Amino acid sequence: MSNEVLLDAGAVSRCRRRVHLEHDPAMREVPLAPPDPAAQQRIADASAHRDAIVRRLMDATGPDATWVKIPRDLPAAERVQLTEEAFAAEARYIWGALLPVDRAGHRRGGSELLVHTGDGYVPVLVVRHRITDRGAGAPTTAMTDLDPANRVPDAARKVRSQPRDQMRLAHLYRMLEALGKHEGHRAVGGVIGLDADVVVWHDLSAATWPGGRSALTEYQSRFADRLAIATAAAEGDEPLAEPSRVLECRRCPWWPTCEVVLTETRDVSLVVRGEDAMELRRAGVSTVDKLAALDPADEPPPMNWTGGTFADSIILARAWLADLTMVRKVDRVEVSRGDVEVDVDMESFGDSGAYLWGSLLTGADIGMEQGYRAFATWEPLPTADEARSFAEFWAWFTEVRERTLAAGLTFRAYCYNALAENRWLFGSASRFGDYPGVPKKAEIASFVDSEEWIDLFRSVTDQFLCSHGKGLKVIAPVAGFAWRDPEAGGEASMRWYRDAVGMDGGVPDDVQRERLLRYNEDDVLATHALRNWMTDHAQTSVPYMNDL
Repeated sequence: MSNEVLLDAGAVSRCRRRVHLEHDPAMREVPLAPPDPAAQQRIADASAHRDAIVRRLMDATGPDATWVKIPRDLPAAERVQLTEEAFAAEARYIWGALLPVDRAGHRRGGSELLVHTGDGYVPVLVVRHRITDRGAGAPTTAMTDLDPANRVPDAARKVRSQPRDQMRLAHLYRMLEALGKHEGHRAVGGVIGLDADVVVWHDLSAATWPGGRSALTEYQSRFADRLAIATAAAEGDEPLAEPSRVLECRRCPWWPTCEVVLTETRDVSLVVRGEDAMELRRAGVSTVDKLAALDPADEPPPMNWTGGTFADSIILARAWLADLTMVRKVDRVEVSRGDVEVDVDMESFGDSGAYLWGSLLTGADIGMEQGYRAFATWEPLPTADEARSFAEFWAWFTEVRERTLAAGLTFRAYCYNALAENRWLFGSASRFGDYPGVPKKAEIASFVDSEEWIDLFRSVTDQFLCSHGKGLKVIAPVAGFAWRDPEAGGEASMRWYRDAVGMDGGVPDDVQRERLLRYNEDDVLATHALRNWMTDHAQTSVPYMNDL
């Protein structure tokens, strides 16, 4: 059955067009984008995380626990056979299970862990992302307590939204149900996350989704949609999903294929993404040209619009046609400036922590050395040494502010997209509050909420329309800035960091440390250049939107 349609759990969360391409026989010989090294590294990290978790679980459950551990590198048929044998033996814990294909339900998949509770098996996922936030109410057990009957509302944690986890649990529940191996009286599944401190248990039948839907109801709707798309593709019928640029495109191996089609058709999603592009197509505005031809002063057609204003989307389309990266939304561009200025850029490694706080001091002389300065820890994250480097950064930063104010001067600090810096400012204060020199959260909040903290991303968003995105690597070149490293970028820095700290068992690489420092220095120099350009040149070098 070469065209047999079988969907894994990921299909319900993937782009609909990707599902079509993955099941279209005509696309089997089309070359895909080469594997992303950063994505491959994330896969390797997830595998190492799973290995560490299963060792802890097996040690905690003791020698009398019935564990069946199925190697993931075995052929699929052997993994399925071992899983079926474990079911027959009613093993208490099955690690690495690959379930028999559910041909009637068109499903395939496996689970890191299946736990027998006496009434059937419940799936437990092991993932390498955070699954809780500070708060209360998450149904949890201790990480080594794998019995969902013991779950209680956690007084210190609330569930972090991770829809893909719940969709995967629902997929596994339906597969276990088809085998008659599910728990008959409840639909529940667990997740162990990056912090590996608790199991979060999800009631898949509870009305926890928008509109009072349950995870199972949401899953069934999505699965039916993706199954119809895949079936139509496999049978050569008219496609049920056309290409459209969405956030997922950035890391999709099929993007080169879709990009050609979208560019040739001048699809409207090249300037307006997501649901707004769908709304425009429903209104008959399917191309950039059609959108650009509309009058911004006219009333838009009835639509459920989500991003910016409809008039702005028309100007964006005109900018795209004119190959303009930016156009001004305002008559005069303004950026708050200070007598003493500090540019800040933080480097983190996923959810593990922030290993580097880079700063650039410029402006009036306050008796402190100007230029770039870095505060870093080169111990592999997570590490308590992160507290030391952050405390040193905050002490220096505070001294700059205090000296500036004591001299009767104004102070401003800048970053590009404060969401990242703010996350780790508050996160560091929360995690290392007992370390000498680490500020209280109230002190962080006072600074972040003040006029001294300027988010240049917000300044760009408020004053410009950007036809090719608003990332610093896109905007700073318009201001004449160029990074010294041709590979500079967040994904590349993750690889450099691993080598810099010897994360994979090698000798820490001083060359990669210097590369990271140079990359971070260029990031703060880029915000400095962008700010000066906005103050001195943007007014005359960037067209005003009403002139297009």
